[in-house]
Amino acid sequence: MAHISYSELKDWATCAFYHKLTRIDKLSGFRGNAFTAFGTAMHSVCEKKLLQEEIDENYFTEQFEACLAKLDDDIEIDDKLVENMRAQGKQISPEIMDALDSYFGEYEVLASEMQLYEPIAGHDSHKFKGYIDAVVKTPDDKIHIFDWKTTSWGWPARKRSDKLVTYQLTLYKHFFAQKMEMDPQNIETHFALLKRTAKKNRVEFFRVSSGVRKTDNALKLLSTALYNIKKARHIKNRLSCNYCNFRHTKHCP
Repeated sequence: MAHISYSELKDWATCAFYHKLTRIDKLSGFRGNAFTAFGTAMHSVCEKKLLQEEIDENYFTEQFEACLAKLDDDIEIDDKLVENMRAQGKQISPEIMDALDSYFGEYEVLASEMQLYEPIAGHDSHKFKGYIDAVVKTPDDKIHIFDWKTTSWGWPARKRSDKLVTYQLTLYKHFFAQKMEMDPQNIETHFALLKRTAKKNRVEFFRVSSGVRKTDNALKLLSTALYNIKKARHIKNRLSCNYCNFRHTKHCP
């Protein structure tokens, strides 16, 4: 069965024509870089630590090098940046569990990398697909889902409240509740920032509100996207052209 993920929804919301080129025509869009390699390596470290699996001090570096090796040969790599990232990853790693313990206090880890593959109301042809980075439970019987995000120094207030950014957790909460047959009111959502250039507090958790109205708005956006995708309506958003890989190419003249 066809499915849609949050990342695909974000692509469509940013520019429906970009979505067509990458998701339907299968052209290569963004292909990754040192920052995505760093993020993937840090996610692996976080998962291991959350599950209390033994890793040595070289684990991050090994994962980072492996992710860099998978990048396409024509992608430019800044050697100085990569050198700094190696050190930054090692600085972040020891702070992960301390930040988690400080933020939640007592908690039980229920899942890491939990897959969602859930029906979407009104769209029998598609399911919502995603992976929740972590699910924990606190003594008050609240369930908390959160997503690790690597960043430079942190997120400004504008990004922390950006609907398109926070809809990721809103949709995860909705479909997690659907999957587990739970009351959404017992579920809270959070981002965990892993900050490369911060001098202290390199791991920061913060709560994201995902109430009824916001959930309705996120689901409305998801439904609108699916409706237009099915109708093959691929309207170009010229406000998103500046940083697009296809700008001034034969694919998007």
